[in-house]
Formats: sequence, C-alpha cells, structure tokens
Amino acid sequence: MILDTGKRSSEDIIQRALSSVREHLGMEVAYLSEIQGSDTIFRAVDAPGLEHLVKPGDRRSLDDVYCRHIVEGRLPSLITDTAEIPMTAEMPITAQVPIGSHVSVPIRREDGSVYGMFCCLSPTPNPSLNMRDLSIMEMFADLCADQVNGAINEKTMREAKTATIRSVLAQRDFDIVFQPIYHLDSIRPSGFEALCRFRPEPYRSPDIWFAEAETVGLGLDLELAAIDRALEAFADLPDDLYLSVNASPATAASGRLREVLSGRPIDRIVLEITEHDAIEDPASLNEELRVWRADGLLLAIDDAGAGYSGLQQIVQLSPDILKLDMSLTSGIETDTAKRSLTAAMVHFAAEQQSIIVAEGIETEAELTTLRKIGVHRGQGWFLGKPTSLDIICKAVA
Repeated sequence: MILDTGKRSSEDIIQRALSSVREHLGMEVAYLSEIQGSDTIFRAVDAPGLEHLVKPGDRRSLDDVYCRHIVEGRLPSLITDTAEIPMTAEMPITAQVPIGSHVSVPIRREDGSVYGMFCCLSPTPNPSLNMRDLSIMEMFADLCADQVNGAINEKTMREAKTATIRSVLAQRDFDIVFQPIYHLDSIRPSGFEALCRFRPEPYRSPDIWFAEAETVGLGLDLELAAIDRALEAFADLPDDLYLSVNASPATAASGRLREVLSGRPIDRIVLEITEHDAIEDPASLNEELRVWRADGLLLAIDDAGAGYSGLQQIVQLSPDILKLDMSLTSGIETDTAKRSLTAAMVHFAAEQQSIIVAEGIETEAELTTLRKIGVHRGQGWFLGKPTSLDIICKAVA
C-alpha cells in the first residue's frame, strides 16, 4: 500500500486536499485511488456521511469505473451530468452509486506512468462545474502527486536497503577485526574489542550500516550476526584473553542474545552496551542478562560520558567496566576539566568495584596522563590498531 509510509504528514496533506477540493466544488465524495493491474484501489477517501459508499481499501474492477476511460480519453475529466454522456449513462455504476456529476484527474508517477486518479463525484448533476474548477482540481492533484511520489520513492529506497541488508546477512558479507585492550600499568593485552567491517562497495562506516539496518527492521539480526561471527575467534584466542562485543540496548534486552552466547565461554565475554542509545528499561535489561552475568559475562557501558545514560543509568546497570569515550581521552593532558572528570570516574569505579577502560588513546602524552590518573586499561591507535585475527594470534603466541 503506497500511502502506508508511517508519515502522518503525507497522509494528512492528501486528506486535507481531498476535503478542500470536495468542499470547494460542492460535491459529496472525494477520493484518491491507485490503479493496480485490472483494479482500482481506493487509498484515501473524504465522504462525510457517505462512508458506506466507499472507504479506503475498497477495490473495484477498472471495467466497472470511469478511470480507464478518462485516462485513455474516451471520457472527459469534467462531467457535469452523467446522463448526458451515453457511455456513463449506460455504465451500471452510474446508477448504483449513484453518480450525477464527476471530476477526475490522473495522478502520475515521476516516470509519467499513471499511478491512479484524484476524483470528486456527486449523486446529482452539477451544471455549475467549469474549466476553472477543473484547474483547481488539477492543482490539488499535483499536490497529492508530490506526496504519492515521495512515498513511492521512500518505499523504493526502503526495499533497496532491505535487500542490501538481507544480502549481507545471507552471505555474511563482513569481516571482524580486533583491537587490543591493554593493562595500562604493564602494557600487556587483557582482551580485544571485536569491530565489524562491511565489504560491499562503496565503503561505509559500520555505524551507517547498523543504523540503516535498524530503519528497515533488521538491526537486531545484523547485530547478532556480527556478534556471532566475532565470538568464533575463541577457537584461536589464548585462554587468558577476553573478547568484547558491542550490542545496542534493544539487542541486549531482546532475548535473542542467548542464541549466540549459548555454548560460548561466557566468562571470557564482555558485552558492551553503547551509551549513545537510551536504555528505556534498565530493570528488564538487567533481568535478561542476570543469568549470563552469574555465569561470568561482564557488562560494559561503552562511550561513557558521551551519551544518554549518565551516572543514574550506570548505577542502575552496575556495569563491570566503564569505557571512557574518546572525547574525554583526546587531549586530556592539557585539559583540566577532562582530567577532573576522568579522576572522578576512576574514584566512582573504585567504589563500584568496576574497571575503567579509556578509548581512543592516540598519543604518548594521553597514555601517560591516563596512567597518572589511575585508569586501569586502555585502547587506541597508539597502543594498537584494529587488525585481523591471524595477526592477533601471531602477536600473542
């Protein structure tokens, strides 16, 4: 259904156009229809008190209505009295509705093909209708055509996005790279964060892929596929290293995470919940993860200090790890406010018996400052870039 776009504004514009033109012409029924094959389907209707005659979703054969004849030029767009035209006088629908006067304008797609019709009708003849009225009708029809074509384009783009995401899922058309997370006191790896990289060209960053998947209802499937692929690395990683995987709050609370966690070494998995997404129900999330955490799963809040959660949400989730957003790490050696906030979070972590991991360490000065503040662990390009599992395994062998 073309008009089912989720955007009330488009539907409202069309509905207001139907109401306005119907009232202007002094007619009882106005509607927007879509032609599909040999049928016409009523997509929007304005017919106060006559809803029994026609409603959205009703379908009629093109053989029974005026539409095809108007589009193909056998009937005029403006009919003041259907009894005066032999074709309309003989058609059964004229007496059934009844239709005494009729004004109809084709709605065209951007390629010029006919989408459907923008119509007004009255059970009685209306000799006052004239070409100026038809021009007004055409103006309103153009307005609706813009809305219809916008919905068509949106539907087309959504279908293309859906097909692309489904193809990526079916072919697992992505790779996982791993960025080391180091103990800052000894600069030895404690684990690795798994990061998804998509193969299709042109290249697009992972956040764009996951956001696009979410818009077409496949965000959960794509996240779970990426997590599943990442956890396959346990077959090659040394037993003393953990893997950190990212999940949105919705994915973590969905109940489907158990599909990929089952049979994995739970006590070597860190689940990072991004703070950029609001956690609407921390209690439900905690309940969903309770069993896994009891078995050793560690919970991390990603990008702490940069998103929705704040300290209240952190307290509610009681994470094992707080990952400082790189916006706090960057230039921390010269920024008193960043150092103070980071020191406060280190103190908070100590009180909560959790660990601080600083993200985005890119200079020696940042590393030195973070050490002095007491940050426990860190990651970033200065310490190690994301790389393939083969290279990781050789480095830690």
